[in-house]
Amino acid sequence: MSGQTICGDDMRTPWRDFLRTETGSAVFLLAAVLAALAWANIGPSSYETFWGTHLSIELGSYGVSLDLRDWVNNGLMTLFFLVVGLEARREFDMGELRERRRVTLPLLVGIAGMLVPVAIYLGINSGHASVHGWGAAMSTDTAFALGMLALLGNRLPEGLRAFILTVTVVDDFVALGVIAVAYSDNIAVMALLVALGLFGVFLLLRAAGVREGPLYALLAIATWTALLKSGVDPVVTGLAVGLLTYAYPASRSDLEHASGLFRLFREQPTPELARSVQQGLASAISPNERLQRMFHPWTSYVIVPLFALANTGIPIGAEQLSSAVRSPVTLGILLGFVLGKPIAVIGTSWLASRVSHGRLRPPVGWGATAAGGTIAGVGFTVSLLIATLAFTGDELEEAKTGILGAVVCAFALTWAVTAVIGLLPRRRQIRALLGAAERIVDLAAPVDDERDHIRGPRDAPVTVVEYGDLECPYCGQAEPVVRALLADFGDVRYVWRHLPLTDVHPRAQLAAEASEAAAAQGAFWRMHDLLLERQDALKPSDLIGYAAESGLDVERFERDLRKRAGAARVAEDVESADLSAVSGTPTFFINGVRHHGAYDIAHLSAAVRTARQRVALRRS
Repeated sequence: MSGQTICGDDMRTPWRDFLRTETGSAVFLLAAVLAALAWANIGPSSYETFWGTHLSIELGSYGVSLDLRDWVNNGLMTLFFLVVGLEARREFDMGELRERRRVTLPLLVGIAGMLVPVAIYLGINSGHASVHGWGAAMSTDTAFALGMLALLGNRLPEGLRAFILTVTVVDDFVALGVIAVAYSDNIAVMALLVALGLFGVFLLLRAAGVREGPLYALLAIATWTALLKSGVDPVVTGLAVGLLTYAYPASRSDLEHASGLFRLFREQPTPELARSVQQGLASAISPNERLQRMFHPWTSYVIVPLFALANTGIPIGAEQLSSAVRSPVTLGILLGFVLGKPIAVIGTSWLASRVSHGRLRPPVGWGATAAGGTIAGVGFTVSLLIATLAFTGDELEEAKTGILGAVVCAFALTWAVTAVIGLLPRRRQIRALLGAAERIVDLAAPVDDERDHIRGPRDAPVTVVEYGDLECPYCGQAEPVVRALLADFGDVRYVWRHLPLTDVHPRAQLAAEASEAAAAQGAFWRMHDLLLERQDALKPSDLIGYAAESGLDVERFERDLRKRAGAARVAEDVESADLSAVSGTPTFFINGVRHHGAYDIAHLSAAVRTARQRVALRRS
């Protein structure tokens, strides 16, 4: 019921489901932090010796030699920032941010969310030599922030994720620029020019529509190497490449092309046709999604935990903690994150809303915005990167203490904010979480009471639209879920629209036309239910038998079926599906917003409840 293959569902286990969540990656990251602290306190010499080991990669007279910590910080973390860039680009192309005016607020919040913590750090460290480490206090950690949001996901609205993600990407992008300008010494101009030239070639190939992944990978590696040689931190390569990688939904024409190639391969299983099938399947999915699927598990469960293991090992004792509490470095970083971030997020959002007369407002309520501000107070990855560049010795340990303290305080504050919201009266609680911002409508063709096939009250506050295929087994599995949904919610109307996938379901088109022939006699839903119940028997003779079973005028039904009287109606649904970028079945829209989660009763019910709450807020 999650849209996976049956085989994939059979192999699912609670452990696999846990690993697919951002909660799972946050737990891995936390475990790595604890392991690093234990290692550094039990065997401090072995910890530093191991991560200080040099590893060289040479090709002829050229090569790169770094210690293991630098390979993690400058090498593997490039892939982490690649994934961050890919997620941001996907949100920009397909998510809430595809409406460009919605980018403005998180952009302003992201910038303010860096300036305010830096100002706090500079105020505390004014007159101290540690003032140059201001960059360690400014950047929210994407992995920890999204993981924290996932841990509290049942308490906070879905729209907060896109908002936080955009803010953290702004943070990361500016912070990497700060690293390149303020924390890179002895810039080698020629190497920097080479890196810029290689990236220019990357842009030209992208503009020309070249889709050879290995070529882009080679250029990215060469750019990374040139930046490293130039003295500029090369991790910016990953973020830049990710932001430039398009995301788009799979189109029905590309999927049909891939199905055709597979049929050819089934008839003649040759290596040439196998390669064509692989290329056809790959081209149907956007490069953004392919790269995310490839790298996201590695960054979540290997790279970021390795980064934490390599950088968070500090001695913890009464003397060290006492020194850290009095240190302007520790206090500047801790207060910069814990106070500066919430002040910047809430204050900038409020100011932008007032100045724009409500045109720029957070996608969630003010309570959820406050929780987003406290979540933004978790600084880790980029902060540690900058701390390792800005400090050494005791100051570096004090900076790490402040960064780790901010993680703990940010989680505690976020939990406290959500607990307070939970104590509010129900209506005020909903308003605090959801706010009054409008969601982007994904459904291109609005529901027409006179045309569409509708179950449930016509004036229902929540409308669920399903694009389905009467031969699709997943639509058959979704049918009892829809029935349960309608039984549980008396104020939901359900709309069925046809999307016969004729390249994989040869009888789907005829079945759809049969349901329309039944609709002409006022029996659409009776026929619809029979067809989904008996998907393995959809031959013309079967359809005629179902017409007789439903008490229809069989001669009229057979005549309409032979003349294809319902074909135009089915084609209209298919066209509206294309306009809404629907390529698979079943696809659900709830009050015009595409449902991206699983289509089991729990997920659909939660989405319906949220939609109903939004309608109630607008009417109040």
